[in-house]
Amino acid sequence: MRFAFIATEKAHYPVAFAVPRVAGLAFRVLRVAATAGGAAHLPGPKPGLGDRSDLRGESRPLCSPRVHAELRVRGQQTARKRVARLMRIAGLRARERRCFRCTTDSNHGMAITGNLLARRFAVLAPDTGWVTDITYLWTLEGWLYLAVILDLFSRRVVGWAVNERLERRLALEAMHMALAQRHPAQGLLHHSDRGSQYASTEYQQLLAKYGIRSSMSRKGNCWDNAVAESLFATIKIELAYQSQWAHQSSGPQ
Repeated sequence: MRFAFIATEKAHYPVAFAVPRVAGLAFRVLRVAATAGGAAHLPGPKPGLGDRSDLRGESRPLCSPRVHAELRVRGQQTARKRVARLMRIAGLRARERRCFRCTTDSNHGMAITGNLLARRFAVLAPDTGWVTDITYLWTLEGWLYLAVILDLFSRRVVGWAVNERLERRLALEAMHMALAQRHPAQGLLHHSDRGSQYASTEYQQLLAKYGIRSSMSRKGNCWDNAVAESLFATIKIELAYQSQWAHQSSGPQ
């Protein structure tokens, strides 16, 4: 399917001519690999598409204006609707540009604790060291914020919460789940970033109530909370893979 668009143009141009123009474009705009060996995977010749009477009633193009503009820059004269139709047939779609969402608001006047964890991520017993963080995820329901609490001993998620809004209640719900499930002894070390959710009076009072020591990363240093960051990277890679698989499964058969 990846080379269907190239294969369609192959009916009008030699492969040596089509690959630099179309495959190179696909690599830049559609993120489709365009290697020298890619031509070996091209399907057989396609019938000509000279009859353009079927362009009427074309549905809204999927990013075809950008592809069409790039083709014109490269000297290939073709109709934008034709580009849209070929892209739809091949199941090609440009990646949507997603905005960056900040999850750490450290510009506040609340008290900040020191970095007691100091990147000592290897602990000797369960529920002696927890790390927590918040990230954002793109789902079928839109943007969602995820808060997790990890036990450093087992790297198990002991508490989590999801919400459409980034607020302190999100962090508190994850913490309440972890406390209810694990019942940690006093002296547990709890590490987070400097975000207002964790520095808030309500959250710090909850930690003090259970005799939990608070530790916070240095400003702008994600490596101080590398275990949580690693988990989020794994989750986002898995979500991206599932999204790509679902899109390919729903494409033209």
